[in-house]
Amino acid sequence: MLDRLSQGWYIITYALGIYHLNLFIAFLTPKIDPAMDEFEDDSGPSLPTRANEEFRPFIRRLPEFKFWYSVIKSTLLSIFLTFFQFFDVPVFWPILVLYFIVLFCITMKRQIMHMIRYRYLPFTHSKPKYQGHDESGKLSLIPEKLVPVVTQNVT
Repeated sequence: MLDRLSQGWYIITYALGIYHLNLFIAFLTPKIDPAMDEFEDDSGPSLPTRANEEFRPFIRRLPEFKFWYSVIKSTLLSIFLTFFQFFDVPVFWPILVLYFIVLFCITMKRQIMHMIRYRYLPFTHSKPKYQGHDESGKLSLIPEKLVPVVTQNVT
């Protein structure tokens, strides 16, 4: 039993990592790529590129639900494939790990440069704060004007 658990399955793991990286890149990119917008003539919706342009929300190429659904399906498929000896291909795994790290770094660098160039951030970074509300976060059950003021004289 322990011998079965210590086997490699490096090809399945590598393919799963590459697929998850592909899903993550699709999750980070906008549905309408501003890089391709330069080559097209139609005036469809696009991301704002200047501070004075109208705000348009970030619409992902791969929605979050579909991202997690695909991650779960692919993980379950890869676990299922480990039951078959045919997919346990002997490889030198440090090369695969090194290649995956290099591929991840190059891909993420290109994606981050794309985000900087077209000025979009696919994540929310703070909760919006509205003016005119008490900062304490407490909710009052009774309006203050209905609460009786009690004064007590100490003698």
